[in-house]
Amino acid sequence: MRILVIGSGGREHALAWKLNQSPLAEEIFVAPGNGGTFEHNVAVSDSDIEGLVNFVKEKNIDFVVPGPELPLTLGITDAMEAIGVPCFGPSKACARLEGSKAFSKEVMVAANIPTAAYGTFQDVEKAFAFIDEHKAPLVIKADGLAAGKGVIIAKTVEEAKEAAKSMLSDKKFGDAGNTVVIEEFLEGEELSLLCFCDGENALALPSAQDHKAVGEGDTGLNTGGMGAYSPAPLAQDEELEKLADITVRPLLKEMAKRGTPFKGILYAGLMMTAKGVKVLEYNVRFGDPECQPLLMRMKSDILPIMQACVSGRLKADNIKLELYPQSALGVVFAAKGYPEAYPKGMEITGIDDANAMENVKVFQAGTKYENGKTLSNGGRILCIVALGDTLQEAKDLSYRAVSKISMENAYFRRDIGDKGIKRLQNN
Repeated sequence: MRILVIGSGGREHALAWKLNQSPLAEEIFVAPGNGGTFEHNVAVSDSDIEGLVNFVKEKNIDFVVPGPELPLTLGITDAMEAIGVPCFGPSKACARLEGSKAFSKEVMVAANIPTAAYGTFQDVEKAFAFIDEHKAPLVIKADGLAAGKGVIIAKTVEEAKEAAKSMLSDKKFGDAGNTVVIEEFLEGEELSLLCFCDGENALALPSAQDHKAVGEGDTGLNTGGMGAYSPAPLAQDEELEKLADITVRPLLKEMAKRGTPFKGILYAGLMMTAKGVKVLEYNVRFGDPECQPLLMRMKSDILPIMQACVSGRLKADNIKLELYPQSALGVVFAAKGYPEAYPKGMEITGIDDANAMENVKVFQAGTKYENGKTLSNGGRILCIVALGDTLQEAKDLSYRAVSKISMENAYFRRDIGDKGIKRLQNN
């Protein structure tokens, strides 16, 4: 099969790497790709739906795998279906679950899925009135896509009002902030639950935990993710089915009832609170960086699973997920200044040395390959993933691999995995 992976991040490098292991895969293309996939790259933007359709026709592509949310919210799956090419991802109608936080909350309420109390606003004065009534802490979210940065946790009423004003009046996130969702702040620990979905059935992947804050000890601004590990001791694999029954399967039922069955990967961002699990948000694709450690742990050939999702045959084909028993931990290597302004164009050395280590894989994200050199080309630049018999071993190996990589203006958190390690020690 000739396969097109769409996107340019670490997740897309990992998907191309994993798909390339399938005996069914003949040739992999990545549009537009990055420095880690340069031999397979195609100069078509992930937002150019017409260009992607033309490329698929021209190259007789058999299967399409979109990585990021943008092409999904723009309708890439619908466009591929229109030319008879299977595409692993939800329709444009289903992609609104990520593309609009207000829509997502409305669906959660309709499906009786536990989530934070909330209000939706387009008027700044009405938002202020809600903030005054509910008090801080509150979570202010831009309704639309904001590259993982449109969520602000406000510890005071003043911070909440400033966040709402920055989105609604000052247009900090452009049109993505035309509507804001203001939610109660949930206390607890976050967990990522990802499921393969075929419109009706859900197959849970192992648990994973992301680290959103830029600073150690979960401090500072929210990012797209500074590291992740799997499994997360917060929820053992046997608990995942119960969590999927509460947070994923009711959503599949609701979307099917609306005539828009969800196919692809559904990512439920969960908060494990003292009152039980609550859904923070849904994403309609693999999380980045959770994807990287999850795929390192996956023993199964991923391509037949994706095909079964697209054709609605997860149950009929009796699809099972085989995993390696080890823990996997990934550290994101970023540019100093991310998620705000940061430099680009720094040379990165030592990737080959890290990749030469046993049980280590460096997935490239914000990179480009030029004149035999790998250069930085984004905020999150690499995700260095290691497998270990324990979470501590995976962490130690990952950071040993990180130490082999050099770049000017580099930044990474040094505490990825510590929450999970502490939890294991206390059990």
